[in-house]
Amino acid sequence: MKVDKFGRVSVSEQEGIDNLYSKKIANLSNLFFDEETVSKFNHALEINRDEFSILKSLGDQDETLEFFDEANQSEWFMPDEYRDFPIHQWLIDQCNSPDELERVDKELELFIQHGMFDLLYYLKYLVDTMRQNKIVWGVGRGSSVASYVLYLLGVHKINSIKYQLDINEFLK
Repeated sequence: MKVDKFGRVSVSEQEGIDNLYSKKIANLSNLFFDEETVSKFNHALEINRDEFSILKSLGDQDETLEFFDEANQSEWFMPDEYRDFPIHQWLIDQCNSPDELERVDKELELFIQHGMFDLLYYLKYLVDTMRQNKIVWGVGRGSSVASYVLYLLGVHKINSIKYQLDINEFLK
């Protein structure tokens, strides 16, 4: 097992097999394999025309942090129902006053400007998954509590409108 500079773990063919047999992981698409294993597996798929997903390797070790972030944000591991979820309308529907609507609109514009809008889909999925599995998480931490949108999603329990917290504290 190897860990790259971004903390991603790459496993050998045998380590991948061991993980599958021990049921530590149920899906090969959640693993990164070393270059040799990926090359052999993907070549076999081409020859046999199998319907399996191709394996992923960690790729170029010289990639930038920006490239790493962009690649990971384009591949959120979540069900398609969350990718297509009408998050904007859902957030609007959670509002009970004109002040809340105004705050949500302002925050959504800021999330878009900062390239963070897609994160909201994943956070909705994450919170729903934690609730379904009865996982307890904290009341709130750091500057994230300044976001009313994150409050509505359930990421934290601090109503930033009630406590007059400035959204700009979150997105500094």
